[in-house]
Amino acid sequence: MARNMHPLHRKNQFKLGTFSSNCSSGMSITNVPERWDASWDNNLALARMLDDAGIDFMLPVARWIGYANAGDSNFQGHVLETLTWTAGLLAATRRISVVSTVHVMAFNPVVAAKQLATIDQIGHGRSGLNIVAGWNAPEMAALGLDLPDGHDVRYAYAEEWFEIVRRLWSSTERFDFDGRFFKLKDVHADPLPYDGLPPVINAAGSKEGRDFAVRNADFLFTPAIDLRRSAEETAELKALAESRGRSVDLLTFSHVVCRPTTKEAEDYVQYFGFEHRDIKTLDRVIELQFAHAQSFPHDLLTLIRDRFAVGHGGYPLVGTPEQVADGICAIREAGFSGTTLSFVDYAREFPYFRDEVLPILEARGLRAGSHEEELVIEQVG
Repeated sequence: MARNMHPLHRKNQFKLGTFSSNCSSGMSITNVPERWDASWDNNLALARMLDDAGIDFMLPVARWIGYANAGDSNFQGHVLETLTWTAGLLAATRRISVVSTVHVMAFNPVVAAKQLATIDQIGHGRSGLNIVAGWNAPEMAALGLDLPDGHDVRYAYAEEWFEIVRRLWSSTERFDFDGRFFKLKDVHADPLPYDGLPPVINAAGSKEGRDFAVRNADFLFTPAIDLRRSAEETAELKALAESRGRSVDLLTFSHVVCRPTTKEAEDYVQYFGFEHRDIKTLDRVIELQFAHAQSFPHDLLTLIRDRFAVGHGGYPLVGTPEQVADGICAIREAGFSGTTLSFVDYAREFPYFRDEVLPILEARGLRAGSHEEELVIEQVG
């Protein structure tokens, strides 16, 4: 891969990635037997398939204990740890970006900076960092940590954490750090990331979280529940970033059910997302999300509940290839620069999306063909 060609920094196409393939069941809170098996072998096969298809990135979810007091689906109970997962996938691919999701409370920033720089060396500059300030109190308790009640404290901690990481990534000079949360002596970093700072993603719904993202992230990751509402929100967030002298792109997440006919797609949603939803786990996930996070609007709870069962709150891309492409175009029109994709079974369902939806997006000018990307890489390299 040529330097300065990070997949997440390409400006000529709407970005597509996958979300949560490192977790059992992916994003679908369902008991159907074909739900995603997040084995290493399945993730490796998926990464190579995505890489060959020209998909831009893979984004994992970090989980430590799954969901206690939940149902039988083991939703996000089997989880591949994100930094080791990223390192392995980057070593086995050549174009796609693979992002590490990091809970700042769980990782010393000096250690994390070293791990992430090493990962970026492995991927020749294709890594990324998804910063999580914390929202899941039971998981923090399992690690012996107390999740602060206030978003202001969580993001003040994340601010210091990332300031340290950024300084370590920017210079090999030694420095001390005397902050509110961290007291460090004579720290330095070698190696640095492969070619400058990796792109940073942050998901935030609270005012404090969005202020943090506007100051520090390249991409703010936020749900698209109602695209009319999203259009206003994305415009406001971009204006806020510009007022701070920064440019921040918006990403969202989607769940794909693509079939030859509308009826086949809608019937499958009814089957896995309604008839066989894991109700106990669904209740637990929503309880935790609304207790400790502000990523989802509370006034749309009924709609959110159904979407959580289908794709953990992701925007539904349901229907024929043409209809799915229409949905992606609508997400772009709402001001987003890209979206992640999830499937009930990523490896089984992605090939149909690749073969039927990607050509439509290319024809509409949202995506460059994979052969065009190869030519650009060869010319720059």
